[in-house]
Amino acid sequence: MSDQAQKHPFHLVDPSPWPMIAALSAGMFTGGMVYFMHSDRMLTDFWLAAMGIAGILFVMFRWWSDVVHESRIYHNPVVQIGLRYGMSLFIASEVMFFVAFFWAFFQSALLDFNPSITQWPPAGIEVLDPWDLPFINTLILLLSGCTLTWAHHACIEGHKKHMVQGLAITVLLGIAFLSCQAYEYHHAAFAFDGGIYPSTFYMATGFHGFHVFVGTVFLAVCLYRANRGDFKPDHHFGLEAAAWYWHFVDVVWLFLFFSVYIWGGK
Repeated sequence: MSDQAQKHPFHLVDPSPWPMIAALSAGMFTGGMVYFMHSDRMLTDFWLAAMGIAGILFVMFRWWSDVVHESRIYHNPVVQIGLRYGMSLFIASEVMFFVAFFWAFFQSALLDFNPSITQWPPAGIEVLDPWDLPFINTLILLLSGCTLTWAHHACIEGHKKHMVQGLAITVLLGIAFLSCQAYEYHHAAFAFDGGIYPSTFYMATGFHGFHVFVGTVFLAVCLYRANRGDFKPDHHFGLEAAAWYWHFVDVVWLFLFFSVYIWGGK
């Protein structure tokens, strides 16, 4: 083997400006939000946070575009194993993120831990019917998991048309879920600042809705890439990572539906 031959399956990416720009944008957004929330002229003083949001979105687009480009050249099977480990750890961190909200809800709901509350839900709270929109949303997410699994298996078997169809249906179902949840929030009989029940309810379900939005965008990008022909039967980690994330969102919703809507709404 010559001295110039590569002796390992890994690679060094080109120097990138995106980590530095991402850090600066995040700092602008954080500082801008602090300034915005302590200002008397809220609309006129939102400019710093808005610049931070714009910078974060720009970095996300450009940085992930670079990663997609690198995947065509460098993401061999060994590198893909590392990416799978990274995605697994990311989802594990997301699990602990939601554990905090479930913990807050259960500690508030179990009266032995909160003597100041004599009943749950607290008096005056008109809870949502779990067998109305929440049940419809449950069916929507379960169906979206099936269509995404169909798309994933179609990719493995080399059926591009079925993969694109499955991803398109999954994206539409994600939009339908978000629309139903927005309608539910708009017609809820309690506001976020209405006490401990509304606070824990909106934090848990709202952050889940945000994750559904992120997952829908993730799948929409995968739909574009699938239509472009980026995914191959033996090279499609982007689609696989999106599927892992979406199934995680499905499972969290099932816990929310049974714990917050059914058990916690009695």
